[in-house]
Formats: sequence, C-alpha cells, structure tokens
Amino acid sequence: MTAPTPAPVPTAAAPIRVLIADDQDMVRTGFRFFLDAQPDMTVVAEAADGEEAVALARRLRPDVCLLDIRMPRLDGLEATRLLAGPGVEDPLRVVVVTTFDLDEYVYGALRGGACGFLLKDSGPILLAEAVRAAAAGDSLVSPSVTVRLLKHLTEQEDGRAARAGASAPALADPLTDRELEVVRLVALGRTNAEIATELFVSLSTVKTHLSSVQVKLGTRNRVEIAAWAWRHGQVDPD
Repeated sequence: MTAPTPAPVPTAAAPIRVLIADDQDMVRTGFRFFLDAQPDMTVVAEAADGEEAVALARRLRPDVCLLDIRMPRLDGLEATRLLAGPGVEDPLRVVVVTTFDLDEYVYGALRGGACGFLLKDSGPILLAEAVRAAAAGDSLVSPSVTVRLLKHLTEQEDGRAARAGASAPALADPLTDRELEVVRLVALGRTNAEIATELFVSLSTVKTHLSSVQVKLGTRNRVEIAAWAWRHGQVDPD
C-alpha cells in the first residue's frame, strides 16, 4: 500500500522590501524599527542622501522606496524623478515622506512619479499602510492634504476655478457611469478598498475600472485621474 503524499507546507508570502532615505539618523532608525517589526516588511537598505538612495535603489530594486524631500547632494524630488518619473523604463514605487506640508512639494513628488505622499507626523500605522498600498500598485496620500491638494493644483494649472459647473471634454471612448463613480471617489482620496466597499463591488472590479479609465483618459496613475476629475468639474467635495 502506497503511503499518502504529504500535503505541501504553505509558505509565507515574501516580505515587502523597503529602502529608507533620510538625512536624519533618528528618522531612519525609527522607520526601520517600526517597519522591520511588521510581519510583511523588511528594510533592505538605508541612505543618508539622494544620490546614495538612487544608487542603492537601482542596485537592490526594493519593492518600495521611502524618500525624504530635503536631502543633501540630491533632493527627494529629483531622486523620485530618476527612479519613478516619466521616461524611466522600469520605474520603482516611491513614497515621499516629509515634514513639510507644502503644495509645491506634493505636486513635484506626484508629478515626478511618486505613488504616495506622507507627512512624518501621520504616525506609524499610516506609514505601514502607505508602504503596503505602494507595493500593491495602489497609492496613499496623507488625508490632511489629499482633497486640498487636488483642488489647489487643478485651479492653479487652469488659472481658474474650473470645478463648479464645468463640463468634461468629449472623449473618443466615453467613461461609463460606473467608471465615473470610481473616478469621483479616487478624486476624494479613497483607496481601492474603500471604493470597493462604497460601491459594493469587488477589489478586482475596482482595479479593472481604473485600468479602463487610465486608457480612456490617457493618464499614468490615479493621481492624474483625480486631477482630471477636479479639473473638469466631476467632484463635489461637500
């Protein structure tokens, strides 16, 4: 009688590999201590300046890069552009973490390819959420800046308050009603999981809608989707 084949032992998913770049030793130590304590994360490198961060990131290819903005030799905005910006053949996922709640910093980071923007005083829980979101191809912007940022930037870009009463331009392939619902929620800073809950659909359905929206609008990421919604009067923040 042949002995039964033992069931395979399940293996844990590989941890999210994180690079931390900040010119302050205490900040790097604090981030490393917290992130290494997460069961699904491991810090693979630290950098004290932007040039070192870019070199390490290109060599190690971490899943997520946490970059400060104000660093010597190369600031975080330029480092973000080099690692994740338009034209980068195989972009990395960058989350900018900074003390400075300045619109030009947020704008520069997100336009440079960052998939998240977090204030250092947001707390460790939100930091971990931002890393997980970035690793999953999602994005997270500090709730304190999300809606204000998009309102301000779209008004600044257009030179006018284009939200109220503005109509979206005709698209060669128009958005469906459900796609518009998803776009409006993205513009209000909702994550994919929150959108799925609010619309009573699966997470995979939300991702499918977002992929379709990106093709139709010609946008690269959810930040540009949100900016489109604000610019063309598709959002009511109230």
